[in-house]
Amino acid sequence: MNPIIAKAIEEGRYKLLEHESFELLRQYNIPVPDFALVQDVDEALRVVKDIGYPIVLKVVSPDIVHKSDVGGVILNISNDDELRSACERIRSNIKEKAPYARVSGFLVQKMVPEGLETIVGATKDPIFGHVIAFGLGGVLVEVLQDVSFRIVPVSEEDARTMIREIRGYRLFNGYRNMPARDEEAVVYIITRFSELLSDNPNIVEADLNPIIILERGKGAYAADARFIIGIS
Repeated sequence: MNPIIAKAIEEGRYKLLEHESFELLRQYNIPVPDFALVQDVDEALRVVKDIGYPIVLKVVSPDIVHKSDVGGVILNISNDDELRSACERIRSNIKEKAPYARVSGFLVQKMVPEGLETIVGATKDPIFGHVIAFGLGGVLVEVLQDVSFRIVPVSEEDARTMIREIRGYRLFNGYRNMPARDEEAVVYIITRFSELLSDNPNIVEADLNPIIILERGKGAYAADARFIIGIS
């Protein structure tokens, strides 16, 4: 069993913390922004020297599912003063909106350039096993409902077909003043994600949302990740 998942199960947790999710993705060479888990503002100020501005600051808590709903995410922090202020704002927001939440620290994360937001997700069906979904993502994923599905394992050809099945595929080739997107980077992420799921049957639900797809040839990044594990 993967040690990250084993640790969560040992601690009685059904959800990986975000830095654990990013570490799991890194093990499968799925691109994620540079990040670091910190406990306070002083540690955040130290690690940002290596990560570099602009950054995102996120609360890390086993009790908060949607961080943005409780003011637990601040984007586009560009200097030390803004970082100090962001730490205080998140602490205040959590105290007001999620006073029950245990806070494990903060995630300092490099800000990814703007791009096309998509989602790669998975659920575990009792009959078919892991099923991967791909579609347009971000905060509108539930509204758009533009999604394709495949059963794991997913080959490169399967992944490419998944991408081209969605209605929003025209955005990959450029639309109006928007550039063409890096389709092959997404094919790579989907196939590596498929391998991750095959290797870790304890994962019962997961999503990488958003995956930010940059211009063609410039890659894609999983800017946020969530893994739910089964505890027997």
